[in-house]
Amino acid sequence: MIALVDCNNFYVSCERAFNPKLEGKPVGILSNNDGCIIARSEEIKKLGVAMGTPYFKIPDLIKQHNIQILSSNYALYADMSRRVMQVLSRFTPTMEIYSIDESFLDLSGFAQDLTAYGSTIAKTIKQGTGIPVSIGIAPTKTLAKLANKLAKKGIAGHRQVLDWNTLTDTNAVLQHFPVKDVWGISSGWGSRLAKLGIANTYDLKQTDPKWIRQHFGVVLERIVRELNGTPCIPMEMIAPARKQTLTSRSFGERLTQLLDLRAAVSVFASRSAEKLRTQNLCALSICVFIHTSPFDSSKPAYSNAVTIRFDQPSQDTGWLIHCALSGLARIFKPGYHYQRAGVLLPDLVPSGTQQLSLFSDEPEMDAKHGQLMSMIDNINRIHGRHTIRYASENLSAKWRMRQNMKSPAYTTSWAALPAVNVI
Repeated sequence: MIALVDCNNFYVSCERAFNPKLEGKPVGILSNNDGCIIARSEEIKKLGVAMGTPYFKIPDLIKQHNIQILSSNYALYADMSRRVMQVLSRFTPTMEIYSIDESFLDLSGFAQDLTAYGSTIAKTIKQGTGIPVSIGIAPTKTLAKLANKLAKKGIAGHRQVLDWNTLTDTNAVLQHFPVKDVWGISSGWGSRLAKLGIANTYDLKQTDPKWIRQHFGVVLERIVRELNGTPCIPMEMIAPARKQTLTSRSFGERLTQLLDLRAAVSVFASRSAEKLRTQNLCALSICVFIHTSPFDSSKPAYSNAVTIRFDQPSQDTGWLIHCALSGLARIFKPGYHYQRAGVLLPDLVPSGTQQLSLFSDEPEMDAKHGQLMSMIDNINRIHGRHTIRYASENLSAKWRMRQNMKSPAYTTSWAALPAVNVI
């Protein structure tokens, strides 16, 4: 038996955990640069605000219904996610973190009353973190996903926790569940299946898996078998090693000067190097890209990218910044208003397994260099990110995102801790 634990309206719930005044009110969380709504409370959904709605298009609605709008607070959300996963790890030895707000738990061999066990999990998470969750329990991952969606809707009185095996007529439930909403089925597949007369999940369940494999491939065949109760998608306790990493941002204002872009690219390269060291990986190359806004027809458009390959893999911040700035100088053109830049490390290999070159001019990642990077990471981890940073990161701050309505980083910054005045 597999349980899928999903945090309800996660970003909004994180904000409410530290600001109870938001409870019961319509709340929307904005994307980078306070552009579009990317997370919604149930109250704002009922007002008809769709996911991705541009913030500037709904000022009247915000004023009319007193909608609370907040900028994204990624540091808070990431730390709250870590806390939720820590609580979940107490309930099973086999756990797969699927996303920032979802996790699969293997409950095979646990107590017979899994609904009660799921309720205990939900209550413990709520008490320990303040985050409400919904839990779907079923024999396969696909059915657990489906059960989770039904638990959110409160079908047949199963609010918050739903054990698939407790439903009296699962086929009737599947007949009312659109096939396009099944986990793992893309919109393209949904359209093709609908044209073939497979409109709901029950129709898909009844389809011959071998025929599905012949016309759609092995991935959809596994989904069909999982709908029939046969586990085909295993638990992944260890996340697969990354093959690439991307750090990119849209700027708070359009940039025209190379100095401003150098600061942004330096920060992106530095952050990418931190990610590599956290995951014990090295990069074989680096790609830098810049582009103007694709939606602004009033100004000339330009985009370009450059890739620089290394003679030997590296995770050294200084070297990655050096190569990133070198690439930026090659593609930068004056006279354009740049909206975005990014650093991509496309070829990653495990650290310590690379073969060195006899003829390379690149600095080797020797023991002293590794100790330096480790010391910088430790200081930044204890005292806050960017406590120690490279000078080129401080050349400009114009590129930084707009976050005019951001809440404090309650759990990751000493300066943002709530203060209580005792009289």
